[in-house]
Amino acid sequence: MMRRTWWIYLIGVLGLIAVAAPFLWMVLGSFKTQGELLRVPPTWWPNEPTSQNYADLFSKANFPRYFVNSTLVALAVTAGNLIFCSMIGYALAKLRFKGRNALFVLVMATLMIPGMVTFVPLFVLVTNAGLANSYPGLILPFLVSPFGVFLMRQFFLGLPDDLIDAGRVDGTTELGIFARIMLPLTRPALATLGILTFLGSWNNFLWPLVIAQTEDKYTLPVALALYSTGQNAQNYGLLMAGAVVVVLPVLVMFLAFQRHVTKGIAITGLK
Repeated sequence: MMRRTWWIYLIGVLGLIAVAAPFLWMVLGSFKTQGELLRVPPTWWPNEPTSQNYADLFSKANFPRYFVNSTLVALAVTAGNLIFCSMIGYALAKLRFKGRNALFVLVMATLMIPGMVTFVPLFVLVTNAGLANSYPGLILPFLVSPFGVFLMRQFFLGLPDDLIDAGRVDGTTELGIFARIMLPLTRPALATLGILTFLGSWNNFLWPLVIAQTEDKYTLPVALALYSTGQNAQNYGLLMAGAVVVVLPVLVMFLAFQRHVTKGIAITGLK
């Protein structure tokens, strides 16, 4: 038994090293000079740590603007999913109306359709609506996700109907029951949905690449990818600093809400 436990811990440690080592190398590399990054054999810890890469990142590459764009888009998309997915999930789980099951099947069907299948029609629709190269064009197509609807419906199904009946007996409206009674009980699911939505929106690359047609609308992943070509392709320290800026907010948010995310996944039975 002790030997089996020892092997489990060893495998876990090796897996942790394999996952964390590239990220740690990226963070340490962002504080190295260009000469040290190109040194053979490579060094692990910076011999002469410098923050010049970050200074150049925010002074020469207009990254503050890209950071604001990514933050605005990610927060708007996350807020939209939290509001609309919870409302739709509540309706599909607790309200009785004709066609409810058929509507849920339709939601599940859209969940199974690859995103690339709807990418071109969605691009044509947004362009014809005059939303290309705009914040609404970056945000509106992702305000509701079928995964979010499914997640919230599954969580609402686990809540007792007696709470709804008690609210109706007290004369509370359906909107009041949802907002004041049911929604506060879904914090673990909301935290899970918020983290996953923010992560997906923050790292979204292809859609902002085709919709954002001018530099002032670029998000961080698009700017970093375009900045890694041409004369800046060999500036590895600058690229590593940009990658750290892209990853760090998501990592901090996940660590802050990790307990809620784990609880939400366990309760909803998400695999």
